[in-house]
Amino acid sequence: MLESMGISVEFSHHEAAPGQNEIDLRYADALTMADNIMTFRTVIKEVAYEHGVFASFMPKPLMEYPGSGMHTHLSLFEGDTNVFYEPGARYQISKTGRAFIAGLLRHAAEITAITNQWVNSYKRLWGGGEAPAFVSWGHNNSSAMVRIPMYKPSKGQATRVEVRTLDTACNPYLAFAVLLAAGLKGIEEGYELPDEAEDDVWSLTDGERRALGIDALPTSLHEAVTVMERSDLVAETLGEHVFDYFLRNKRQEWVDYRTQVTPFELERLLPRL
Repeated sequence: MLESMGISVEFSHHEAAPGQNEIDLRYADALTMADNIMTFRTVIKEVAYEHGVFASFMPKPLMEYPGSGMHTHLSLFEGDTNVFYEPGARYQISKTGRAFIAGLLRHAAEITAITNQWVNSYKRLWGGGEAPAFVSWGHNNSSAMVRIPMYKPSKGQATRVEVRTLDTACNPYLAFAVLLAAGLKGIEEGYELPDEAEDDVWSLTDGERRALGIDALPTSLHEAVTVMERSDLVAETLGEHVFDYFLRNKRQEWVDYRTQVTPFELERLLPRL
């Protein structure tokens, strides 16, 4: 169905959780890809409905199984030249690419409310070592927030970075805007890229992560919104109207969530207290 609508699919396969599938869309410019993702979600839901099943992009629908991420690959071109590519450089990532990654890392906490915009998003991030919840980068390291995918020397134009924190329910227009703004800020300001994470970041102790300078992402929507509201970068990127509306909307979502008495509380506390 997607192909018939002009949206190219490169890969599709079953993922780890029951009924969970990965569908990889062919690359495009940021605005086209955001449009494709919105169409993609509608098509998936409609096709599922036609087959008598239900499709959801909820980040963490099942407590005991992995949640759903939207791993996003980014590259930056000047004309026909991929400016992330430098032959002979470590992982073939240029100085420009390294600065872009540094921007993503430095501004990670303040853009998290956009890339992970629902209360349920933080169940995926912090639900048991499955998602990249720490500000780090690495080569082919699935525990890192930003990953440099495997590369082939003959495929320089495919050199890219993969941001693994986004979940399937984010607003792609806002998410891509803040990702690009953070990365471009790193290039403009000449940010230095910290050392890469070579080990599984989740397996490290808090002390080991502190020693390595690896910070944690916000642990809740409330924390993410609190960090975002102090961000000049996000305010400038989204504009005053969208920035203020988004903050009001998410503060209300947190209030609505915070006032709920959950089955967890009833099961654990009601018989005891």
